[in-house]
Amino acid sequence: QVQLVESGGGLVQAGGSLRLSCAASGSIFSIMGWFRQAPGKQRELVATITRGGSINYADSVKGRSTISRDNDKNTLYLEMDSLKPEDTGVYYCYADPWPITGRRYWGQGTQVTVSS
Repeated sequence: QVQLVESGGGLVQAGGSLRLSCAASGSIFSIMGWFRQAPGKQRELVATITRGGSINYADSVKGRSTISRDNDKNTLYLEMDSLKPEDTGVYYCYADPWPITGRRYWGQGTQVTVSS
């Protein structure tokens, strides 16, 4: 059974930093990544990373964020610096299993609140 469990969210002041973790189990994963959803807005992609380490960032977080993964521990990370109030939202990790099945798994989400 595949499970994704996020941790590391919380309340932080603008300009601060946060590190999110996503512990995955039950499969080997190809692409993993983070989405976020602000109140009243659609879920948006934050960053993705392939098993081989190819990375993409949304323009809104580029230069302020670092996505990484530890394939041995099956864990995904997102470090965010210079946080802004507009970074507030629920952050969800996702993982696509390998071999590719067409199914995507999601974590339960972790709240990040950035105060001004």
